[in-house]
Amino acid sequence: MCRVLGVSRSGYYDWVNRSESTRAVRHRDMTRKIQLIHQSTRQIYGSPRIHGELKDLGEVVGENTVAMLMRRNGIQSKVHRRFVITTNQKVAPNRLQRNFKATRPNQKWVSDVTGIDTRRGWLYLATVMDLFSRKLIGWSMSDSNSTQLVSDALKMAISDRGEVNGVILHSDRGKPYVSREYQMLMANHGIVCSMNRKGDCWDNAPMESFFHSLKTE
Repeated sequence: MCRVLGVSRSGYYDWVNRSESTRAVRHRDMTRKIQLIHQSTRQIYGSPRIHGELKDLGEVVGENTVAMLMRRNGIQSKVHRRFVITTNQKVAPNRLQRNFKATRPNQKWVSDVTGIDTRRGWLYLATVMDLFSRKLIGWSMSDSNSTQLVSDALKMAISDRGEVNGVILHSDRGKPYVSREYQMLMANHGIVCSMNRKGDCWDNAPMESFFHSLKTE
């Protein structure tokens, strides 16, 4: 083997008997920790977030080193395809028209769903906010963005407020919100549906602002 590779026998045995460098030991230990964090986050985290986790654990390591070790060992973040919703359900008009001021409770509500990356995996949070007080009056969490998720949040809001006939409830055009079950729930309580224009998140700015604050804080 030494002859084929053009290596002297003495050089080979010198390499075999040489103790591992401190740097190599450090890199091997760090790679093991990176692998554990990567697996515990369902392989979603890339090098910046894994670097943050290592810092939280008290490890002194540069982000470039983390990226290098991940690249060298084939550790990479999963790339998720963009979630595209297709539906033949009718979409409600935008009745709010970005007028987020309410003069009394139970006049205008807004609702939305966001993803929360937790140590136990990805969860979805659905919320309902009364624009008069900007108070959350309904919420629900699940590991799937489903009709049940948004319905549970709305049921909590209805239970909290009682008489809700005539309330305008604004949301995006997501599949759970245009589902028959959710639309029937609103209709049965006299709630008027309003929805974002296509591709315009500013039509539901109060909820977007709340989610931003939630994740920042």
